[in-house]
Amino acid sequence: MPRKILVTSALPYANGSIHLGHLVEYIQTDIWVRFQNMQADTTCHYVCADDTHGTPIMLRAEKEGITPEQLIARVAQEHQADFKAFHVQFDNYGSTHSAETREFSETIYKRLRGAGLIEKRSIEQYYDPVKQMFLPDRFIKGECPKCGAKDQYGDNCEACGAAYAPTELKNPYSAVSGAKPELRDSDHYFFKLSDPRCQQFLRDWTTKGTLQPEAANKMQEWLGSGDENKLSDWDISRDAPYFGFKIPGTEDKYFYVWLDAPIGYMGSFKQLCNKQTPPSLPLSGEEPPTPSPDKGRAGEGLGFDDYWKQGSGAELYHFIGKDILYFHALFWPAMLENAGFRTPTKLFAHGFLTVNGEKMSKSRGTFITAKSYTDHIKNTEYLRYYYAAKLNGTMEDIDLNLEDFVAKVNSDLIGKYINIASRCAKFITEIFSGKLSDNRNWYPRLAIQPNTEDDIFQKLTTQAPFIVEYYENRQYGKAVSAIMHMANMANVFLDFRKPWVLAKNIEDSEIREELHHVCTIGINVFRLLTIYLAPILPNLSSRVARELFGMERDFVWGDIKAFSQQISPYQHLMTRLDPKLIEAMVADNQETLQPTPQAHSQQRHAAHQQHEAKKEVALAEKDFEPFISIDDFMKIDLRVAKIVNAEHVEGAEKLLKLTLDIGEEKPRTVFAGIKSAYDPEKLKGRMTVMVANLAPRKMKFGLSEGMVLAASGDAPGLFILSPDDGAQPGMRVK
Repeated sequence: MPRKILVTSALPYANGSIHLGHLVEYIQTDIWVRFQNMQADTTCHYVCADDTHGTPIMLRAEKEGITPEQLIARVAQEHQADFKAFHVQFDNYGSTHSAETREFSETIYKRLRGAGLIEKRSIEQYYDPVKQMFLPDRFIKGECPKCGAKDQYGDNCEACGAAYAPTELKNPYSAVSGAKPELRDSDHYFFKLSDPRCQQFLRDWTTKGTLQPEAANKMQEWLGSGDENKLSDWDISRDAPYFGFKIPGTEDKYFYVWLDAPIGYMGSFKQLCNKQTPPSLPLSGEEPPTPSPDKGRAGEGLGFDDYWKQGSGAELYHFIGKDILYFHALFWPAMLENAGFRTPTKLFAHGFLTVNGEKMSKSRGTFITAKSYTDHIKNTEYLRYYYAAKLNGTMEDIDLNLEDFVAKVNSDLIGKYINIASRCAKFITEIFSGKLSDNRNWYPRLAIQPNTEDDIFQKLTTQAPFIVEYYENRQYGKAVSAIMHMANMANVFLDFRKPWVLAKNIEDSEIREELHHVCTIGINVFRLLTIYLAPILPNLSSRVARELFGMERDFVWGDIKAFSQQISPYQHLMTRLDPKLIEAMVADNQETLQPTPQAHSQQRHAAHQQHEAKKEVALAEKDFEPFISIDDFMKIDLRVAKIVNAEHVEGAEKLLKLTLDIGEEKPRTVFAGIKSAYDPEKLKGRMTVMVANLAPRKMKFGLSEGMVLAASGDAPGLFILSPDDGAQPGMRVK
């Protein structure tokens, strides 16, 4: 059966630039979509949008003296220019601030309310009397209630890692106006994710193959087992003033991220449908549904219901970062299911990007925007190739090692792939007027020797099913490895046949025929490898199809078995990557980067993504603390601890939950503010040092029974302490 597919990527927040970390997601999504659209029996649409609502947008626009609409229009142009530069091709790129998204948001809200899944509650929160607005946690600052560090955010301390409620801050003040905030009551609206209907649906949905195995396991941890209910209801409202959509039936309440950002997927796709089938009636609203053009018919364009109606035979895939997995795998499908829309076929979650093995850093010049890359490196397909070579379809982080980046581009793309065409094309055009050999049964002039009896072109066409499987399963690294292995085979073939030597003796008719045959095979192998690489290198493959082979279209997968007969004069396709360009890019970022707001999606903020805002370190008045006696020091019981388990903490931006063995009958639980520096999977089994006699502290995430020790300073980085080899759990440090 023909496949009908809709693909989305997470929505970038309209408050900053696209950077290389963002591009991990959009490049891998684009590769998958391009691969699908090369198949004869598949139609694949790719939509996205800017996430445009929220307090940060409102305040930034006010600071710049423009309207929020003007701000998001400007940022939309910047974002789309960045995506275009990296050959990320959307069928529609919209905005959550659209009529389509508004109508779907209101429809879903009303249906959830009708199902008894929306509840109004009074909550207490800080209010800025000068700005006359309720303050989100990140817009409240004060002294940490645990360590006393000044100028800390309202949800956790950057200095000691403690998490707390905004009301626990000492001497709080508004980060907007500087005024002392007041506690006031406000009515908020909640989606009842804890409802048994949601629980039961999600237990089934998350275990039927919609998630990667590691993601499914995490969902079961969050869902709990049996009658256990671990899900919390979600606040879907914000008070005026706020840039967003007003909640129907209210005067001063607005939808927060839950009820408009992901619905931007639907709004953007509806815009695409409208382009192909202009609507004559309004969107579907309350039940009973109003007849509408949402149902596509043969010859009448694209139908919204064909992709979003429950029971739809189309496939729906979301590519997301693992930091918003909770939201997309629990809240989003529960909301869709109970509002009468279909749920995703699958979620494809990916990891984060590190640069040179570390988190992207402004001080090191490795926090690089898309525009900075294009200004310095220019060829964006280098990065597409490198990312593809690293991706494996799991949630593992990938590393952009800049030295390895240069080496791999030059070795693989130039030294192996492009080298095949440059070795063969000029002989075909100069000696044979661009005409390729049509003697497919030509017998090698030499006797039985390696690479002479078999047709290497035929060998490599048999690899197509494996490449298809790798692309389909997003195992791009395996695809790249297989393709480069084929390129090696081709170069071995050419090294053995030596067309540059044969070209010196073309007066001999047999040698001339052999040269023609060898170069024909080489050019057709290059053509085959280009088709295999087309999803990764779309611009280059298009040039090869049109400029070298004279086609009037781009390659499709069905071209694999074709054997070309004519080429045009070879034009230079790609140059080596100069390491000095990388050095200049890094240096330029170190010199010019300013602490400007970055592009964090409201989705990612709501799912507790680590913020890239400038860190503030609380420093004592003196370089060192006052001296203490040995008796004071001996009061601290430091113990060697084995990290038995480490996991993310739902709702915490900075904390990891550690289970520590210190030689006691029962392991201890410690919440540590080290999430920004460590992958929990890589901490398991590691030895560290903890304060064992620190009074247990009740946090909103549970009871913390100690503290692990870590070092930090002015330079970026956070480093937990480890004992030397041989130390055993429970040993005292003294």
